[in-house]
Amino acid sequence: MNAPPEKPLETTAAGRPCVGLFVTCLVDLMRPGVGFAAAELLARAGCDIAVPESQTCCGQPAYNSGDMADTLAIAKATIEAFEGFDYVVAPSGSCAGMLKVHYPEMFKDDAEWGPRAEVFAAKVFELLSFLADVVPLGPADVSWPGKASYHDSCAGLRELGVKAEPRRLLAGVDGLEIVEGEEAERCCGFGGLFCIKYEDISTGMVDVKVDDLVETGAEMVLGGDLGCLMNIAGRLQRRGIAIEARHAAEVLAGMDDLPPIGEPGGDPAPDPARRE
Repeated sequence: MNAPPEKPLETTAAGRPCVGLFVTCLVDLMRPGVGFAAAELLARAGCDIAVPESQTCCGQPAYNSGDMADTLAIAKATIEAFEGFDYVVAPSGSCAGMLKVHYPEMFKDDAEWGPRAEVFAAKVFELLSFLADVVPLGPADVSWPGKASYHDSCAGLRELGVKAEPRRLLAGVDGLEIVEGEEAERCCGFGGLFCIKYEDISTGMVDVKVDDLVETGAEMVLGGDLGCLMNIAGRLQRRGIAIEARHAAEVLAGMDDLPPIGEPGGDPAPDPARRE
């Protein structure tokens, strides 16, 4: 993504909250449109936004691999990059969970970084919950006719308690019907390195998810974590099932000109001039 200034913006006279957008690795490398959608929604909610250029990974791959030295170094750099903001928002329950839950745990015995991690974590929010409860987005003012089923990611649901918030936001999209699957809360089998280490188990898990999506009659699966959606989209395509996968932020921002996840042309950033 093209980044706004590195330094946090000053709070405006109108009291607009200053948000540091944590873009996430997958969004930056695989689906920039999610980042642009997040920025558009935050701006619509009345936030000033900056994307620190020094941000990198949240450190989760290193953390899950047991590489604590690199994890701690990444965490310190992330905290330093975002300390000056009112809020830190990520379009991913997984990354937000790492920042909000695991950073304080990792630094709990560190006299310097422990308090800094606690203050930082208190400002971290997953995008959809932030727009639903902290700085309300308001009416979506977009139309997206069709049936969609929402996938609850493990980290967003179990670490952060995100469940009703995305559904409340999506209920404001004109023409969109949310159909609930019996396996909405089931893990998709991605799990970062898990799907590489345990391919057979991962495939079995995502097949249960895909079968449930078919049962709902949905034309589209939505979620708040790109990793989950990429995994589900890949399995849908390998099985020849015509259900689209999209990040909920893209739908809320009305980005219907962006192809579904995993389809040709689906990765480039959208043209910002199309809504000017």
